[in-house]
Amino acid sequence: MPRPICSRCTRPLSCCLCALVPYLSSRTRVLILQHPSEVSHALNTARLAVLGLANAELRVGEVFADLPALLAQPGYRPCLLFPGEGALPVECFAGSEAGPPPLLVVPDGTWRKARKLLYLNPALAALPRVVLPVDLASRYRLRKAPQPGALSTIEAITVALNRLEAPARFDALLQPFEALIKGQIEAMGASTYARNHGARLQE
Repeated sequence: MPRPICSRCTRPLSCCLCALVPYLSSRTRVLILQHPSEVSHALNTARLAVLGLANAELRVGEVFADLPALLAQPGYRPCLLFPGEGALPVECFAGSEAGPPPLLVVPDGTWRKARKLLYLNPALAALPRVVLPVDLASRYRLRKAPQPGALSTIEAITVALNRLEAPARFDALLQPFEALIKGQIEAMGASTYARNHGARLQE
């Protein structure tokens, strides 16, 4: 018999993360465009990020017919959190109190799937791009980063918001993520974790 699932965080009720999910306000609006292959992922950190942010939205798909309307939301300046030619440090896009705040668009998927989202949605690829520092280390201790500076979606959003809205901090977003990682390590067992991820035990 399948285990009962929390309809909000989509975790088994015995491992529900809802008590750890904050509800944070931000001037920046976050729009996550999730590739369908990520929906059933065990972590699905994009969903955790949206649950924790009052001004965030999650859309799932490959082609977003309503993307022009999503990007033209009044009072925001859209930018794409993705590397590319001419990309600026994310803090360069911070809005002032007198000016419009950013609409931070975040593709959610593997690098290959994220690039596919850009290819299939020209309006997305045409946005000004912002990036995070390349020397950041992920707390996702169960996988090896595919390239330097690669973060999970919720980590990338947290770093971006911390830089866009300093001195405000959004680190509370990571509490359910860290609990989820810890729970998976405990379920795996110390010996299995050490055997498969021994190089990252001290991180």
